Amino acid sequence: MFNSRNSFFNNIPFITKNLILINILMWFATIVAPRAFGMDLTDVLGLHYFASQGFKPIQIISYMFMHAGFDHLFFNMFALFMFGGVIEQAFGRKRFLTFYFVCGIGAAAVQMLILYFQIQHLQAELPFDVVQKIYTEGADLLAQNYNYTDVAMGKLNSLLNSDMVGASGAVFGLLLAFGMLFPNQQIYIYFLLPLKAKWFVILYGLLEFFFGVSNNSGDNVAHFAHLGGMLFGFLLLMWWRWEAKSNNNKLL
Repeated sequence: MFNSRNSFFNNIPFITKNLILINILMWFATIVAPRAFGMDLTDVLGLHYFASQGFKPIQIISYMFMHAGFDHLFFNMFALFMFGGVIEQAFGRKRFLTFYFVCGIGAAAVQMLILYFQIQHLQAELPFDVVQKIYTEGADLLAQNYNYTDVAMGKLNSLLNSDMVGASGAVFGLLLAFGMLFPNQQIYIYFLLPLKAKWFVILYGLLEFFFGVSNNSGDNVAHFAHLGGMLFGFLLLMWWRWEAKSNNNKLL
């Protein structure tokens, strides 16, 4: 089926198609690795806080290809398919790939910044020796599916030693780009309600900001990372537009 020149699979632009394939393969790897090698790939490749024992620099990239479950993977890949192909055709392969990774890394940077302030606030409320105990023992405790019974200690341990996974930051950057490049294109919410892309992006951004600030959604979603992907996507697009204008070129 995939050898057909006119197949659905081959009609997906090259970078978008391969990003989707890599994400799918990595999801399968997270299922196979624990059984075959006793390795938790999500813990190894998911993004940890930079001061955590579990942090590795490669995670700034690798976290984008890890997902918490099939539904997480499906919705991110569906959005990548819907918006990525259009943006790739508008930008070209090299610029599209640059944009994707800048948005994903930007999402990680914003998440790190938010975690820094949250962690500093919690550490200020706890004795120094308790904080040191969490830094040295907390990761092992979470690995055994336990946490501290003290609320402040438990929250600090979760922030410090939990990981972030998913392509959502990069995907939100693509959504932002779609709204800026094709502002009047109709997007159908739940396949029923039509809304212009520019209003859809603004609405989604406001909702992410609300849920991030209120912290009452209880959905375990890194809302500020999503906003970080949109922010870095916006800044990169503005830079490219300024660069194109300076060179008397045109960027969509």
